[in-house]
Amino acid sequence: MPELPEVETTMKGIAPYLEGQTLKRLEVRNGRLRWPIPRGLSSKVAGQRIQFLERRGKYILIHLDQGGLLIHLGMSGSMRVVTPETRPEKHDHFDLETTVGKIVRYRDPRRFGCLLWHQTDIRNHPRLDNLGAEPLSENFTGQTLFDASRTRRVPVKSLVMNGEIVVGAGNIYASESLFDAAIHPHRRCDRIAMVRYERLASSIKKILKKAIKQGGTTLKDFAGVDGSPGYFEQELMVYGRQGAPCVRCGEEIRRVVTAQRATYYCPSCQT
Repeated sequence: MPELPEVETTMKGIAPYLEGQTLKRLEVRNGRLRWPIPRGLSSKVAGQRIQFLERRGKYILIHLDQGGLLIHLGMSGSMRVVTPETRPEKHDHFDLETTVGKIVRYRDPRRFGCLLWHQTDIRNHPRLDNLGAEPLSENFTGQTLFDASRTRRVPVKSLVMNGEIVVGAGNIYASESLFDAAIHPHRRCDRIAMVRYERLASSIKKILKKAIKQGGTTLKDFAGVDGSPGYFEQELMVYGRQGAPCVRCGEEIRRVVTAQRATYYCPSCQT
């Protein structure tokens, strides 16, 4: 599933082709995504100028002169920049075409993504109401995690992956950040001291920034807007490395299941 670095990479990839341009049309070939694409949406957005794009959590926000669009990549979604001559394939569900002849095409084999509309500021869309802190913002600190942990008794990995506390630190990056901070993923969150949460917040920021710089992580479906893979997979320290030696101590990396998600860690380095 595309996580924050992959969504950030996608947003930055399509922004130069959309920002400041006028939408010629929205062509919907299959509106049956996770939530149906609203009927009549094409007529609402055609002719509108695209002001700018931004990311909120794992959503891409497209600000128009009037209202805006909300895109989620779901589990297998991706976006490509193509020309009008490029024929759509089976899983290409909608196109955003500008008046200068560029098309941003959405592909999603599993159809768990979405394209939604809000008639005023897209930041006010109800899907964004309960999102937590942006991990790359100044507002996200160890204090954010420490305060949230005091009333919970869940594993710290579950805390980090709770989108109402901090957005975008999904399964891959939660595992990598906990390894970087030397914290065992199953340690109960209310039993972790403030100083360790400060280190964890710094690790989350560091890991996400490195992943964005590498264009995200390609494990199955994800690729950038030009079709290129993300290269952060080559820098993974624990995720997907079950049975391999720890890069720090040589201990065998282990795999367990946390909240139905695979979790990788070093039993020696992480306590």
